[in-house]
Amino acid sequence: MLYKTKGTCSVGIVVELEPDHTIRNVEFIGGCSGNTQGVASLVKGMKAEDAISRLKGIRCGSKPTSCPDQLSKALEQAMKETA
Repeated sequence: MLYKTKGTCSVGIVVELEPDHTIRNVEFIGGCSGNTQGVASLVKGMKAEDAISRLKGIRCGSKPTSCPDQLSKALEQAMKETA
């Protein structure tokens, strides 16, 4: 599933979930490469619900959102689509 981000340097996030909502893979399109690769690697294998609770609401400087916050939104959308 491709999620188009809003308000971040990355322009999209590709999310793959297992049927039980375990995160199979995350790939950011654009953004700060080291940071987005790190976040993607850390959440791989986690339950989407756990990742959402850890990432939701994180801000980037004075911006109201961040790449991790946008990932939480992408995961929420992916969960709805697999329901």
